[in-house]
Amino acid sequence: MTMLPPAHLRLTTVDTDDTVRIELHGELDYETADSLLTEVTAVLTARPRLHDLHLHCAGLDNIDSMGLSILLMIRRRVDQAGVRLHLDDRPTTLERLLIITGSLEYLTTSPTDTANPSLGTGEDPRTSGEAMTARPTGPDSTT
Repeated sequence: MTMLPPAHLRLTTVDTDDTVRIELHGELDYETADSLLTEVTAVLTARPRLHDLHLHCAGLDNIDSMGLSILLMIRRRVDQAGVRLHLDDRPTTLERLLIITGSLEYLTTSPTDTANPSLGTGEDPRTSGEAMTARPTGPDSTT
């Protein structure tokens, strides 16, 4: 039986005054995803004036559910930091995964792109008093 070497993810970070670009090369999976989260967290901590975080995905060979989970966590962290997330040059496999899981729009649209036009500038829909529709959480019923 042939033993395969562990999957690797190589990250290359390039930064300017208000933008950081992290190039991903290899596999974003269970064994490697934490390294991306660690790198992004360090960038967000060290760069309080950061405007844009670009994850350049062209070099991704594969991504599994843990990799997707980390991307979702990164999105939450950049939103908290007020930074726009960009998933640049997505390979077909990543694009397909994002479509199938319904996470494409969430990961590729910034919160300001989806802002409600009826809200004033800087207003948060969670605190504006507008009613929000919630999905039922109980079992489906047809009665």
